[in-house]
Amino acid sequence: MATSIVTPEKDAIVSEIQIAAPPERIFRALSDPDELRRWFSGPDCPAKFWKMDARVGGQYSYATEKGAITVNHVSEFECHGEILECDPPRLLLYTWIANWHDDKSARTVVRWELEKKGNGTRVKVTHSGLANLPIARKDYSGGWPGVVEMLKQFVEA
Repeated sequence: MATSIVTPEKDAIVSEIQIAAPPERIFRALSDPDELRRWFSGPDCPAKFWKMDARVGGQYSYATEKGAITVNHVSEFECHGEILECDPPRLLLYTWIANWHDDKSARTVVRWELEKKGNGTRVKVTHSGLANLPIARKDYSGGWPGVVEMLKQFVEA
């Protein structure tokens, strides 16, 4: 089961989960556009596309069809950014600019850390830069635990 906290300064959401798969398998699910399209969407917001160039300086983007979820008056989600760090299978860090943010030009950062633990991997995702985005922060505090649960279901299947 995923855990999630909002940091005391309200700048970041941190979600963690243990997954019964090696870090290499999880990293592939986080960095391969075909795999991202399959798991990083759901019936409430199906993916239109996922693009990912998982190397430092590479770009990613995704968009969803109109779904059942609305955040900040947006129901067709678009997000893009640049890969800042990529150290397979341990670390993936990228900017996150989303059309549902309070400030649509706000540059936030998502950091995925994978650490081998026993027969599986501890996955920690930290989404920072949210101090001035109260609506987005509230959404992410509920959203990231669901994302890591979807990742777990996908790679353990």
